[in-house]
Amino acid sequence: MTDQRARHYLKNLRVERDNEALYARLSDIAGEPRLVRAYRRIAEGERANAAFWESRLRELGVDVPPPHPRARVRILGTLARWFGTGFVMPTVVRLEHADHLETPVDRDGHRDHFVPADGRAKAHRHRAAGGNTLRASVLGANDGLVSNVSLVMGMAGANTGNHAVLLAGLAGLVAGSCSMALGEWLSVNSSREFYQAQITERAERLAVAPEEGVRHIAGIYRDKGMGRAKAEHLAEHLAETPRTALDTVVREDLGVDPSELGGSAWGAAISSFCFFAFGAIFPVAPYFMLGGRAAMFASMGTTFVGLCLIAIGTSLFTGRGLAFSIARQCLITSAAAVVTFGVGHLLGTVVSG
Repeated sequence: MTDQRARHYLKNLRVERDNEALYARLSDIAGEPRLVRAYRRIAEGERANAAFWESRLRELGVDVPPPHPRARVRILGTLARWFGTGFVMPTVVRLEHADHLETPVDRDGHRDHFVPADGRAKAHRHRAAGGNTLRASVLGANDGLVSNVSLVMGMAGANTGNHAVLLAGLAGLVAGSCSMALGEWLSVNSSREFYQAQITERAERLAVAPEEGVRHIAGIYRDKGMGRAKAEHLAEHLAETPRTALDTVVREDLGVDPSELGGSAWGAAISSFCFFAFGAIFPVAPYFMLGGRAAMFASMGTTFVGLCLIAIGTSLFTGRGLAFSIARQCLITSAAAVVTFGVGHLLGTVVSG
């Protein structure tokens, strides 16, 4: 029982130390003073949480290991430095929330494991469009690699020749990239149109029945724990500026920032095109230089390299270990490649007679 508790405490300590290190790095990177202060406060809170678990481990007579942030902390810190904190923040919140759900909490009066994670998600909701690009990019690259290696293996199994495999792979790359780009463009635009319609409806309702809007806003703050009198006073104050009242209602009811509404459709389309193409080029590249079985085995090798790179990205927002992510990616992709190779070989035999 003691060993099991020690393992739980060590896991809790690792989570808190990772969070502390990550938020400390974000505070060094963030340019806005408000964000710098916020990240530092969070880092200090995580440091206090880590100190709690250190004390619990000492009570059990277990040696406290020195701090050693995991690779994903360093990777997310590097991405934040390159692309800004908003790019990685939704992934950070998602990871932290996942860690907290997996980690049992047995301390009284210490609710940092659950409340701040949700609060941080809300505080950075307006940055979700930029941060979700990270997840969409990794998934787009994965789709490109898996779909194109399946196509290439199918053509190789049919013994169509090096030239035909190369043409099919390039055609799959271009067609898939265009399809992904168009799908993302339509998805983001449809989302924007939906939210715009919802915002317009709420704006009209506030204009026609402002007193109902005051009651609604007051109810929002009462649900947050504010007293009735204070909630009504705040709601009346916000209602004096219709734009502020509408902004409050939209953020609370729809969970979106009215100034962003899902981000740029063109940005999402271009990102999807590029990352799908990035993943799809790995199985095709060897066929530019090699032919026959040599090209096929080289394609397997470059595909494995691509899978490892994608697995690194996947592990960032799933929280899974790198070895598990690589193994899962390889297993799924290998299964798809084997099936399409077999089908291609069968069809090639049937068609050729």
